[in-house]
Amino acid sequence: QLQLVESGGGLVQPGGSLRLSCAASGFTLDYYAIGWFRQAPGKEREGVSCISSSDGSTYYADSVKGRFTISRDNAKNTVYLQMNSLKPEDTGVYYCAAEFSLSPATVQPMCEYYYAIDYWGKGTLVNVSS
Repeated sequence: QLQLVESGGGLVQPGGSLRLSCAASGFTLDYYAIGWFRQAPGKEREGVSCISSSDGSTYYADSVKGRFTISRDNAKNTVYLQMNSLKPEDTGVYYCAAEFSLSPATVQPMCEYYYAIDYWGKGTLVNVSS
């Protein structure tokens, strides 16, 4: 079965940190750009950060630049999102997604438009609250 499984969400106080993981099963992530997306209650889904399959190019939404870091470990078939200095407005369900692509240029359109996603995970809830 081909799937992406997110983990690492939870309740954290403002200013705290979390690390999300996205593990793939049934296929290898080597040829896929991977993105993290989030959806807050009553809001549209938005791209948070994306990383290319080839040279590690990254894209970050302006709202998370300097606070979040995306990385991948192809040997473990896993992508991570390190989230620091969390704010209440970071609250939402976080999804990872995979798009088959070898181009570093994929990351920005993937995060901004996500129209060519091949696989979505089911999400993990992040709640930033005191």
